[in-house]
Amino acid sequence: MKINEMIVVEGKDDTTRVKMAVECDTIETNGSAINDETIEMIAHAAEVRGVIVLTDPDYPGNKIRKTIEQRVPSVKHAFIDADIACNKRGKVGIEHAPVEAIREALLSVSSPFEHDSETVSKALLVDLGLIIGPHAASKRKELCKNLRIGYCNGKQLFHRLNAFGITELDVLDALNLEYKENHDGDK
Repeated sequence: MKINEMIVVEGKDDTTRVKMAVECDTIETNGSAINDETIEMIAHAAEVRGVIVLTDPDYPGNKIRKTIEQRVPSVKHAFIDADIACNKRGKVGIEHAPVEAIREALLSVSSPFEHDSETVSKALLVDLGLIIGPHAASKRKELCKNLRIGYCNGKQLFHRLNAFGITELDVLDALNLEYKENHDGDK
C-alpha cells in the first residue's frame, strides 16, 4: 500500500519500520527539539502532499506532535497504543510496533497516492552539478533552502525532489537558472 502524505517520524529506525508497513516518504525530526528547517520542510510537505504525524506514544513523542501542530495545524495524526509499541524490555517506540499496527494506523488517516511519476531527472541534477562536482554540496544547500525541502545529500536529493513533486523548472527557478531548449532534447 502506498501512502500519499509524507509521514513524520522521530528517527531512522522509525522510518525503517514504517517502510516495512507501507510504501511512503518520511521526514525525520531527529528528536524532540525540532529545528526551524524541519518545521519548514513539514509545512511545505503539508502544502504539497499532506502530512501524517506518527511519533512514539510517549512524552517526547507527544511534545513533537504539539510542536508540529502549533506551527502546521493542517497535519493529520496517526496513533499507536503504547501497550503494543514496546519491546520486551519495555522500551516504547514506533520502531517496536507491529507492522500491521503501523499499517492500520496510517491507513485510517491517509489518502490514495497521487504522485507516481518522476518529476526531476537524475541527468538534470548531474548536469547542474548538484550530485557530482566540486561545489555540489553548496549548490544542494542553496537549492534545498530555496525549495524548503531541508538539506539532503546527493543520494537523497533525487528522491526528495520527486517526493515533493518538484519539477525541473522548479529546480532551475530555485537556482535562478534558465532552462535550455536543447536539454536532453525533450523540452
